[in-house]
Amino acid sequence: MTIANEAVVRDRLTELAELKALAVDGPEGPDGTATARQHAKGKLTARERIDLLLDEGSFQEIEALRRHRATGFGLEDKRPHTDGVVTGWGTVHGRTVFVYAHDFRIFGGALGEAHAAKIHKVMDLALAAGAPLVSLNDGAGARIQEGVTALAGYGGIFQRNTKASGVIPQISVMLGPCAGGAAYSPALTDFVFMVRETSQMFITGPDVVKAVTGEEITQNGLGGADVHATVSGVAAFAHDDEGACLEDVRFLLSLLPSNNRETAPRRPSGDPAGRLTEALREIVPANAQQAYDIRAVIEEIVDDAEYFEIQPHWAANVVCALVRLDGHVTGIVANQPAAFAGVLDIHASEKAARFVQFCDSFSIPLVTLVDVPGFLPGVDQEHGGIIRHGAKLLYAYCNATVPRVQLILRKAYGGAYIVMDSRSIGADVSLAWPTNEIAVMGAEGAANVIFRREIAAADDPDALRAQKIKEYQSELMHPYYAAERGLVDDVIDPADTRCALIGALAMLRSKHTELPSRKHGNPPL
Repeated sequence: MTIANEAVVRDRLTELAELKALAVDGPEGPDGTATARQHAKGKLTARERIDLLLDEGSFQEIEALRRHRATGFGLEDKRPHTDGVVTGWGTVHGRTVFVYAHDFRIFGGALGEAHAAKIHKVMDLALAAGAPLVSLNDGAGARIQEGVTALAGYGGIFQRNTKASGVIPQISVMLGPCAGGAAYSPALTDFVFMVRETSQMFITGPDVVKAVTGEEITQNGLGGADVHATVSGVAAFAHDDEGACLEDVRFLLSLLPSNNRETAPRRPSGDPAGRLTEALREIVPANAQQAYDIRAVIEEIVDDAEYFEIQPHWAANVVCALVRLDGHVTGIVANQPAAFAGVLDIHASEKAARFVQFCDSFSIPLVTLVDVPGFLPGVDQEHGGIIRHGAKLLYAYCNATVPRVQLILRKAYGGAYIVMDSRSIGADVSLAWPTNEIAVMGAEGAANVIFRREIAAADDPDALRAQKIKEYQSELMHPYYAAERGLVDDVIDPADTRCALIGALAMLRSKHTELPSRKHGNPPL
């Protein structure tokens, strides 16, 4: 290389280094305090968040030098590099993950044409590479100065969210405001994480709500983390700070496959597959009316008592969790007798249906723990569409082709028994404890219906009712009635639960089921 060429290359490299440094440090603005203002709100910068999410030193940025080309309203005089979003890929626990992070220091993280194009590109790359996509959201919505082109940018994101659904895991992390149409991208993804006090999601903000309805409410009261984690069910997780939030995102990613053509990574465990679970004999009371916490059952069954619960604060009467059994990732759906006696209602049905659908999309086997007294009765439930919402769970199970194992712990009554992955809707293996009661309804209600006239005409109605209840229990509700008819494959000692589940799942690991040829089904949305 000649001296002249060396000088040119050296100058170009110096210029490149300066440009890249400007792309990283430039967002400080004319007063040099943009980062300080972000920190003062209790928020990290986009790059700080990416550093927490990804393995150290693994981030590969793309389009760091991208700038918008919009004019008008002063935009032509303000063209910062990155255009307010940092995009690229890196690794989490050594596996490739794609990420984009809004930079609130530039245009408030608002989305314009160039900003959207960067997100479109990283989404396309994630789908092509077959790797998870994580969005770190902290933006003011569409960039008003760019008009309809900004709205079209959101449309491109929504279309790609839908195309990637069930193909790669998509995780949205809400770390700031998300208003208007921008809120629909997180709603289309698999999991939404939120941080208390600093993140909000709503379609119309407090000012619009007040103008239209007269209601006064704060941003957090309208769409804060706790609202969406406990009331609306939009958020799966709510955290107190960004560090804890992003650490849980990393843990969730460790439980998921990279795409729908792979299986979730197995992690060898020192917890023996044949370990007896004798504590289960005491944890679950034989009295069907007595409450207990199903989480204690899950802890006893799974590897190292470790589980990752999804939406723990919404629809608490059903528990959905990702666990490992003999190192293999498994989804658990369980009735929760500690909340509303474990009944199925509108919200519980929706929560469980979406979880079943997610697990099936990514080839994660399902174990269903059943202790359900039925569907919640009531005018509100019926008028709210419990038939349609309950059918969502039924549809999700019937449509699932992954290995499915049902375990009946105690009561399993009525339609709720069928919906909770019974053999009749396609469970591969159904197990039960000796305390199980499978019936159309509880013995007392059944006796009151069947023998109503006899009881009413009796000299001692209470004594006859008690006798008939006992007869019904002995004839139709004894623990072996279903086993005698092939609806339960085996009645097992609770102490053998862990090894029985692991054995059944191992047998089913090579399961292959073909669904009928069709464009897609028409689930009861």
